[in-house]
Order: sequence, then C-alpha cells, then structure tokens
Amino acid sequence: MNASMMVLPGDGIGPEVTDAAVNVLQQVAKRFGHTFRFSTELIGGISIDRRGTALSKETLEACRNSDAVLLGAVGGPKWDDPNAAVRPEQGLLGLRKGLGLFANLRPVRPHPSLIDASPLKVDRVKGVDLIVVRELTGGLYFGTPRGRTVTDGVRKAVDTLEYADFEIARVVELAFQLAQGRKKKVTSVDKANVLESSRLWRLVTAEVAKAHTGVQLENMLVDTASMRLVTSPSQFDVVVTENMFGDILTDEASVLVGSMGMLPSASLGSDGPGVYEPIHGSAPDIAGKGIANPVGTILSAALLLRYSLRLEEEAQAIEHAVDSAVSDGYRTVDLGGALGTKAMTEEIVKRVRND
Repeated sequence: MNASMMVLPGDGIGPEVTDAAVNVLQQVAKRFGHTFRFSTELIGGISIDRRGTALSKETLEACRNSDAVLLGAVGGPKWDDPNAAVRPEQGLLGLRKGLGLFANLRPVRPHPSLIDASPLKVDRVKGVDLIVVRELTGGLYFGTPRGRTVTDGVRKAVDTLEYADFEIARVVELAFQLAQGRKKKVTSVDKANVLESSRLWRLVTAEVAKAHTGVQLENMLVDTASMRLVTSPSQFDVVVTENMFGDILTDEASVLVGSMGMLPSASLGSDGPGVYEPIHGSAPDIAGKGIANPVGTILSAALLLRYSLRLEEEAQAIEHAVDSAVSDGYRTVDLGGALGTKAMTEEIVKRVRND
C-alpha cells in the first residue's frame, strides 16, 4: 500500500509521542512492504504562536488530502488565559468539524501484567474489555448560541446543548455495528430524567436498536454509568454517549488501565481521513524530559492501520508488539518503570521487526 499520513504533533509531549508512533509505523511499512509518507503541520498552541490561529486553513486542507491523521496533544499553561480569543482546543474542535468526525472510539482493555497499576482492586479490573463510542461534533461543544455577556453589571455565560436526530442515529448505528463483532451489548448513556436532548437521544437509540435484534440495548443515566465504571466495569461492552458525557467518562475509564498514557483513540467520519490520538493531554510538566509514555499514541497508530487503511494484520502486529513489551516487564515512569520514551519505543519497534 502507498499511503500518506498527516502528523500534527501539537504541544507539550505531543512531538515526542508522535515521533514514537511514526517510528513504529515506519517499521511496519518495512516489514510488510508498504510505502508510508509522512507530512507535518501545526495545530494548537504552537499554531497560535506562529500563525495566529489554532488550526489554519492550510493545515485543515492538508489533512483532508491525506489518508489518515496522527495527532499528538494541544494546550498548556502558556495559552490558558480564559479571556483569550483564540485557544488551542479550538484547533481540535475545528479539526473534528472540518473533517466531519462524528464518532470517537476509545477502547479500554487493561493489560494483564498491569492490573496492579490500577488504583482499583484486581477483581474489579480483571476481564474488562470495553469500547466507548463518543459523539464528537454535536452537543455543548458546538451548539449555538454560545458566549458571555454583561447586562446591568451581571456577567452571564451560555452554552447550548443541541442534537438533531440524524446526529444521534449515525453514532448509535456505529456502536451497534461494533457490538455485533463483540459481546453484542450496547449501553447508551444519557440524562433522560432531566435533559430534553437526552430524551431525544433515548428515543432515537430505541429506533436504531430495532434493526439490530441480536444486540442487547441497555439505557443508563450518566451518574449511574460513572459509578459503575469504577465499581463493575466488566459489565460494559460497547458504551455510546453524547459529546460531553463521553469526554468525562473516557478520562475516568483511564484509571482502569493504570495510566492515561496507555489508551488510544480513533475519531471517524462518514468519509475522509480519520484522526488518531492518545487520550492524554499535552502534559507540559514533563514535556522535553523524554519520559512520556508513547504506548497510547503507538496503539492509536494501530487503530489508524485498522480503520483508515484496512490493514488488520499490520494493526495486530503493533498491538502484539506492545503486549509483548509490557509482558516482558518494560515500563515507562508513569507505570513505575524506568524507561524513557525512546527506550520504550525501541522495545516495541524491535518486536514489530522480529515478530
């Protein structure tokens, strides 16, 4: 295969972990006889500094013309002013909207060798294998009107939580399709006892479910889901939810694997390139120290191969290499080990090369 990939390193540890993933992808290309071309563009804080915008038109167009996008992380204290007109996170939102990425997939499967790294009891974590499907282009993050006003000396802010039926249907349909190849159970998370948008979510979800009679549908309020995610996470298979709930629940799920540095994600749309990134942030406190965990980004590269390039064997080669390295006791600092980013990456690269 001849494929072009856009790399958006972003801020903080983003350049370090995307470099690691590119190294692994290059080794995959050598082993399987592919040609992968990599281009780099700016996003987030560094784009604000150099171009005055978190996502330039040129960067977005370059992403549209690629086969897949590998993203690092954005943001940091330098750009944290709440009064700033331009913020790094606008780059992420613009990328999702501009590429039509309506679904974010976050698989959560604790590695057997790392169960003790989780703050939860072993019996709670053992056997967990779930995937969260988060709606990505609607809800509070994109609804209008939005903004701040001052009236008679009183400051007010408004964000609008808005969903159309088709936005709900397409992400729920994807969740059911994924469940067909797994344990055939979908848990739809909402707040239907309070929010009108959630009542529509539940109604549309029930309509989609009628076409998938072999898959069990479970509706669950978000407060219950957040509790059960840490008390009985093995009960979940595919979890589908709206934008903000998904944002929060997936970060909560990171404790199941012991470190946010271990979790990948894939953002997908109806057509065009997908975006692949670890779920962690830019971690400015460790940026440049060479100790960031690259596994989440490397596993995101495996998802890139699976979903955008349809290279299942190659995706599994990366996942097996990561499993092997971790099973052999190789750990980065966040998991109580001593390896830095480059050393951990090299252990994975060696296994891709020699498997």
